Amino acid sequence: MRTTEGRLRQVQLLGDSATAGWITCPVSTIPSPGRYLLGWDADDAEAPLATPLFAAETGLEGFLAAPPLPPSWALGTRVSLYGPLGRGFDLPSIARRVALAALGNSMARLLPLVHSALAQGAALAIYTDSPWSFLPTAVEIHPLQALPEATAWADYLALDLPAASVPWLRQRLNLGEKAVLPCPAQALVVNEMPCGGLGECGVCALTGQKTWKLACRDGPVFEVKELI
Repeated sequence: MRTTEGRLRQVQLLGDSATAGWITCPVSTIPSPGRYLLGWDADDAEAPLATPLFAAETGLEGFLAAPPLPPSWALGTRVSLYGPLGRGFDLPSIARRVALAALGNSMARLLPLVHSALAQGAALAIYTDSPWSFLPTAVEIHPLQALPEATAWADYLALDLPAASVPWLRQRLNLGEKAVLPCPAQALVVNEMPCGGLGECGVCALTGQKTWKLACRDGPVFEVKELI
């Protein structure tokens, strides 16, 4: 794995007015759904810690980095990129009923799964309280309060989950203390990941079923059964 260079070519608003940005880079650098890159301003010697960048959309010459972007990044910024890193989503090719749910403030990191699910002919339902008016018309959109229904309907569930919400995940899914999820499910745990697994700084540590896990290295996508 090596550091490559990208460039911020365009900024745009996604969903609730959060700023995303198209970054041109080598195709081999583009992260698959759920994986991430560490990015920093190549011309700023005093730049803060690197920013984890997830793809909201991919193209032939780069990817749309999901928000938030560092506020100091402007059009034309040279971005040093390290990765891809971590463990991503594994959408089963046989899945025919796919549910996606954003428990945080953005659907952006789940958007690549929308295209993948529709491409394999799956019915798709999204659970979110954020506005996303540009989704394909084939997608059903439901409020988050209806999320427990998804576990009975879907044969694959993917979540975007703030780290602070992990302790309440069982309640959000309306699962009893010893209940088992009726469908395969994965969750992208959104956390600070400044070292990308290189320094084991522990900032992104989560309590798993039996031991501590680092989101930057063991995730950021986890099997939900590892978290509840």
